[in-house]
Parts: sequence; C-alpha cells; structure tokens
Amino acid sequence: MSRYLDPAWQIAMRVRFDFNNLMAENIGEEHGFSMAELERHAHLAQAALAAVQAQRRAGGLRWMELPYQEVDALLALAAEIRARFKNFVVLGIGGSALGTIALQDELLHPFHNQLPAAQRGSPALYVLDNIDPDWLSGLLDVLDPTETCFNIVTKSGDTAETMAQLLWARRLLIDRLGAARYAEHIVATTDAVTGSLRPLVNGERFRSCRVPDGVGGRFSVLSPVGLLPAAVTDMDVPALLAGAAYADRLSQTPFLWQNAGLMFALTQYLAYRRGKPMSVMMPYAQGLRTVADWYAQLWAESLGKALDRQGQVVNVGPTPIKTLGATDQHSQVQLFVEGPHDKIFTFIFADKFGHQVEIPAWQSGQDAVDYLGGHTFNELLAAEAAGTALALAAAGRPNAAFHVPEINAFTAGQLFYLLEVATAVSGEFYNINAFDQPGVEGGKVRAFALMGRPGYEAKRAEIEAAREKRDARYEI
Repeated sequence: MSRYLDPAWQIAMRVRFDFNNLMAENIGEEHGFSMAELERHAHLAQAALAAVQAQRRAGGLRWMELPYQEVDALLALAAEIRARFKNFVVLGIGGSALGTIALQDELLHPFHNQLPAAQRGSPALYVLDNIDPDWLSGLLDVLDPTETCFNIVTKSGDTAETMAQLLWARRLLIDRLGAARYAEHIVATTDAVTGSLRPLVNGERFRSCRVPDGVGGRFSVLSPVGLLPAAVTDMDVPALLAGAAYADRLSQTPFLWQNAGLMFALTQYLAYRRGKPMSVMMPYAQGLRTVADWYAQLWAESLGKALDRQGQVVNVGPTPIKTLGATDQHSQVQLFVEGPHDKIFTFIFADKFGHQVEIPAWQSGQDAVDYLGGHTFNELLAAEAAGTALALAAAGRPNAAFHVPEINAFTAGQLFYLLEVATAVSGEFYNINAFDQPGVEGGKVRAFALMGRPGYEAKRAEIEAAREKRDARYEI
C-alpha cells in the first residue's frame, strides 16, 4: 500500500491551523477574538458550509470532485511527453499558470531546470505566464523548440495572451519542423467541446487534455491544468489527489473547532468586519513562496465583488498581500508591526525540511557571529518565523499559521483543497458569487477592441473618442 493511503501516515501529514495569536488572551481584546465570539458565530460558519455542500450535491462546484478523478490517460500522455522531449513549456496566464508554478516550486528541485538532464530525469519546466516580448524571446536563448513540447492552457480559448502565445509557438515550430510535423509538439488543455481552442485542437490534431465542466481557472490546479505539467516532471500525482481527498474529508465536518478551512475562513471574515481588509500570507519556506501568489488570485478574484447575490452594490472583498519569510522581515514587517491595524496575517510554516544544513562555528570574537555556530539554518529559519509571529502578537496584530508537517505532494494537495474550500465558504459569508469574475472582463473587452477583434468595433470607437478628450495638461 502506498504510504499516502495509510491512515496513520495521513494523520502525521495533516496540515494544522494554529490560531492562538488570533485570540484575545494572547493579543488583547481590542484586536483579538474571544472564545465566546467564535462560538457565537459558529452557526454562521456551519450554515455557510452547509450551503456549499448543498451546491455540491446539486451538481455544482465540480472542482470539489477533482480529488477522485481518473488520471490513467493523463499519466500515459505525460510519460510519452517525458520520454520524447527535453523541455515542457506551459503557455497560460492567471489560473492556467499560478497553480503549476506553485507546484513547481513546492515539489521539484529548487534548481530543477539547471540540473543535468540525466540527474533531473524529466523535462525542464518553464511556465510563461506573461506576454513580455523580451521574456518570450529570451526563452529561445536557453532551449531548442524542436526539443520542446508546448502546453497551451486556456479553458475558453478566448484568452488573448495565451492565444497569442499559441500563434508564436506555432510559427516557431513550423519554421523549424514544417507544417506537417509541428502539431506533434503541442498539447492543449482546454474545454472538451466548446471554446475557440477546441476547433483548432480538432482541426490540427493537437493532443489534448480536458478541463472539466464547472472548473474555473483559479480552482483548476488539481485538474489537468496543473496535473499534466506535474506528471510530465514526475511529481506524484496520485499523492497530490490523495492529499486533496483527505482535506475534503476533513473539511466536511460542521464542527468549527475541527475544521481548519472553516476556522480560517470565519476568522478572516470576522477580521474584515472589524476593519482589517488586508489578508497577508507569509510562507516561511522558499518552496512555498508561490503558494502565496496562487492564494492572492484565489482570494482576490473570488471575493472581490461589486454586487451581492441580490444585485445590491456592496463592493466587498479582502485584499490579499503575498510575502515571504524571512525575506520580507527586512522589507515589510516594519509596516506590519507598527503600521495601521488593518491586516490579518497567515503564516505557512514547514515543520520539517528535506535537508538540514549546519551553520559552521567560528570563534571570531564577535558576539553577532559566534553564537550562530553549532546551530542549523533550519533552527534559524524557525526562530525567525516564531520571532515574527511573536512580535506581531506583542503589537496586537492578529496572526495565525498553517503548519505543514513536510513539503510533499500529499500536503500540497491538502493545502490547495483546504484553501479552495475556505474560499467557497467565504463567498457565503459575503453573500456574493465566489465563482465569477466580471471585473476582469472590462480590461479584456477593451484589449480585444484595441487589437481589432471582430465584434468589438463599437468599443474601439468609444475608446478612441475618450482618448481625444484627454487633456495634455495632465501629462508630465
């Protein structure tokens, strides 16, 4: 039996949520929560969780079923890609890329792409989640397109950035390989039936993976969007899904004091209501740094909404702030400790790292140097993390921590799923739709118009008229 299916091992790998430093007894009554206050709101949390589960039972929230998907075909495709190509390039943006980047940082060697191919054992992975022309051009200085598989990731096929990247990659491959062979180097991850990319997949005979119906981009990391790059680079996909399934089981209990995702969501919401709209996430592990990037999209795009479900203007939403310990102790923590009382902090601590590195001793005669010898970098990072949490608590700043027993595929799947559930529950707290993103569309529509997409002529004329009214006095 695989260890990730062993109940005892699962318990040992359970991600814990420590909210001691949210409590009034530790940070003071002005900014902390009392036990009575949390108990008073337990019914609110239970009702929100029940509403999410009801949507799931009704056939919605399909992302909640991803831990139980069949992946044999995906793993077979990944094995074929892994055996044939030296490089795997993901072309996508937002939810089509951030989860993959987080998985790459969590589960691959920190310098995976720089390792010799034989030691690496799988393709180099590049995720191009932007359209900066210098960045795209620079990629060609480090890889040969003829040795590369390009993974085009867009569910709708309407994402201008990704479709432009497809045109770019297609031309590179045709120029090097010819029109008859280029499609062998492209695999698409998109909707099974609809969207602008699917006809191209069928017409050009690209290999493809399906994004399941009802799975939006920011909830897609455990779909083929994230799983194909994971499998190509030989991450443990079954363990990822097993970790998510374990989090699913843990997240179904209505008892607030046993449900980490529910407690996280409730305390974030209560802090927001107390005038703390800033939600800082601060991992203390280099491999977890881009989990904060992924969380920023998940939290902001899901919960930042103008209208509630009744169509009333509410303009709600917490603002996620991504940071990294210990790096940001030397940039942002000064503000966090002494600035406005408008933030709630969430650390992610790795309780165990894959390596232990000693700090060599040197009796230099300098106290600032000599005391470090004989300790480890592991101890120093843990001390820095604890010190920051304690300093925030001493200043009355509410902070909590997710404790990850170790960074592996099982705990990665757990953390992703736990935060997704917390987001869905939070949508119920705010009485908004956590699964749309109307605010994103405004910029997309205007970009379509400026690029001359058919059907957007009226918007283009509106933009040009507005530009003519601009006053040069307001430019410096």
